[in-house]
Amino acid sequence: MGSGAPRLRLVVGRGDSVPGIATVDDVQLLAAVRAGDGQAAEALYERSRPVVERTLRKLLGRSDPEHQDLFQQTMIEIVRTVDRYRGECPLDGWIATLAAHVVFKDLRHRRVERRVLSDMLSFEPVGPDQPAQRASLRSTIDRVRGHLACMDAGRAWAFLLHDVHGYDLREMAHIMGTSPAAAQSRLVRGRKEIHDRIAGDPELASDLERTEGEA
Repeated sequence: MGSGAPRLRLVVGRGDSVPGIATVDDVQLLAAVRAGDGQAAEALYERSRPVVERTLRKLLGRSDPEHQDLFQQTMIEIVRTVDRYRGECPLDGWIATLAAHVVFKDLRHRRVERRVLSDMLSFEPVGPDQPAQRASLRSTIDRVRGHLACMDAGRAWAFLLHDVHGYDLREMAHIMGTSPAAAQSRLVRGRKEIHDRIAGDPELASDLERTEGEA
């Protein structure tokens, strides 16, 4: 888009982890799990459960019929790949990335992929005392969702995972089962396509420009 065109700025953080490395407690917990400690395995389950639940709700919403199956698949994946975790990132971030990868693999085999893909764009920054602004923002997001649903799925996923949900390129590559270079290429192409689509939708471009001015 040109320098004078409105840009899409619907960016939120994951809220699942913070920058840094694993805590000493997490390292000790995983060492005990690897050593076959049953109590440590139960502790890891309880440690992982809220992170997995948050990630699934964020990516799929609260009423997805496959939620419980995906939760169990993710917990199995955590146990199966625990030896691969080296503590370079927070444990919460590693768990959230695994959960997102399970979701991505599952949706690739679903007919409802595009509906869920578009539903990933959702947040509500306007308070309940501002119903008019909230309704306007919801309408804007719905229009963006419509454009996302018409895009190449890989590019749309890259845009949503990175620019909306805050995953970095390494995490995106793992989630999407591709190389960091391929993930970056999809992100660049996805950004360009969504911005070109917005530029070609004068009503949406005007809404985004107004929303940005009110921020």
